[in-house]
Amino acid sequence: MNKSDLVSAIADNSGLSKADAARALDATTSAITGALSKGDSVAITGFGSFLVRARAARSGRNPQTGATIQIKASNAPAFKAGKLLKESVN
Repeated sequence: MNKSDLVSAIADNSGLSKADAARALDATTSAITGALSKGDSVAITGFGSFLVRARAARSGRNPQTGATIQIKASNAPAFKAGKLLKESVN
């Protein structure tokens, strides 16, 4: 499912127009992105949680040359599925 499929599904299930559904989806993703960029987490009961995980600095290898390189520490967005989502998938 891509973004346009998701917009169509939201429009069909909510009675919104596709334009309104697209704006709602954009607002939702923008709000989640904004919260994560501040270091906050976003929990949607029954669905899951979006959070930021810190990755420590580490050494790695360049696959082309085999040389050892240093990989900087970074923050990565993550999603942890909720109980109801896990149950509906299984």
